[in-house]
Amino acid sequence: QVQLVESGGGLVQAGGSLRLSCAASGRTFSSYAMGWFRQAPGKEREFVAAINWTAFTDYAASVKGRFTLSKDIAKNAVYLQMNSLKPEDTAVYYCAAGRYSIDYTDYDYWGQGTQVTVSS
Repeated sequence: QVQLVESGGGLVQAGGSLRLSCAASGRTFSSYAMGWFRQAPGKEREFVAAINWTAFTDYAASVKGRFTLSKDIAKNAVYLQMNSLKPEDTAVYYCAAGRYSIDYTDYDYWGQGTQVTVSS
């Protein structure tokens, strides 16, 4: 059993930055891949970024070069640094734990989500 809690969302102007955090409890992060997904109103949940147990990372094309995913195993936490934010980044962002994948259905554990709103 893994519990995940996201934080760090908020309202930011286009071009600004936010840092999202995902704190985990239960099982250590070393045994799981961690993913970030987002869901905008009326849209399907989409892949943002993932990091596996070796710290290999992958990013959606829409965020590559702007977002950076990192992992702190000692703290059981992952972070998503989001720079050069665009209005189309507006969504609820979810942290997930499971096997390394870009498909949200492959993840077993989910946080409650944190709202990110980017104004134009």
